[in-house]
Amino acid sequence: MTETVYFGTYTRRVSEGIYRAQFDSTAGQLSQLELVAAEPSPTYLAFAKNGQLYTVGAQDDKGGVAAFDADFSPLNHVVEDGAPLCYVAVDEDRGLVYGANYHKGQVLVYKRQEDGSLTLADISQHEGNGPHENQASPHVHYTDLTPDNYLVTCDLGTDEVVTYDVDEDGKLSRLATYKATPGAGARHIVFHPTQKIAYLMCELNSTVEVLVYDGVGQFELLQTISTLPETHTAFNGTAAIRISKDGNFVYGSNRGHDSIVVYKVLNDGTLELVEYAPTNGKNPRDFDLTPDNKHLIAVHQDSDNATIFSRDEATGKLTELSHDFTVPEAVCVTFGAK
Repeated sequence: MTETVYFGTYTRRVSEGIYRAQFDSTAGQLSQLELVAAEPSPTYLAFAKNGQLYTVGAQDDKGGVAAFDADFSPLNHVVEDGAPLCYVAVDEDRGLVYGANYHKGQVLVYKRQEDGSLTLADISQHEGNGPHENQASPHVHYTDLTPDNYLVTCDLGTDEVVTYDVDEDGKLSRLATYKATPGAGARHIVFHPTQKIAYLMCELNSTVEVLVYDGVGQFELLQTISTLPETHTAFNGTAAIRISKDGNFVYGSNRGHDSIVVYKVLNDGTLELVEYAPTNGKNPRDFDLTPDNKHLIAVHQDSDNATIFSRDEATGKLTELSHDFTVPEAVCVTFGAK
């Protein structure tokens, strides 16, 4: 079977925008890389169920979000002075798109129009800082939905997970705030498919915080576990976190150690280390499990390659199949609408 996989990139060196390739799930191979849309540094991609695409975007030296139709023709940009977003997510039920602006410390909400184009609906400005040198100001890094349909945001600059209620017009009302370990750098979060558990990836101290999620934005710390072996003392910054469909394994990427850390999910939702899988590339900013969860594809910002692993569904362990498929400046990989 063949799946289409999409890549978001930086366009600082050789990349021209958004790419796609074909993944043969029988052979475990990528092929046919092609540019589908030219866009300045579309570093995160989010597909709607109808195939329309929303990405980090820029226009006329301003930053924001870009909307594309299902055929990748541009619909519109919504931009302001300053840096573009770093994360984008689609809310199908409310007809909204959410964005995180790392540099400005903002949560943004956009309303989808009938043709799929966007208009700005609301902005929430975060305040505060943290003890780490990279935490002089708020840095919102993630904006997506909780299982109970609230908007959850991760702020790397303030060590906070802030949850919002969202009305049908996209207006935000702040609900609750969880404080991570000072200096942790909350980056991304995933939720267990059946348990009231969430896994918070912390970039600055290379940990995962296991959280009890009681709903309505209420998180409580259950466990903190490192993403690194004790022997690694050089620089590291974590990036992506994913959970298998069955909820049995959690995966995270290390930039510096350049590996995928694999955890087993225990009965109480806590994590147990399984292994560290080297990615054979530099700076694995993102990775994703294939739709059948039998493979994992990691992409590298600095070495321009994608690494393909086969995945043992019983043990969670990864076995590298290849690391020589070229994708320029890749920082996001997705298989389309979730």
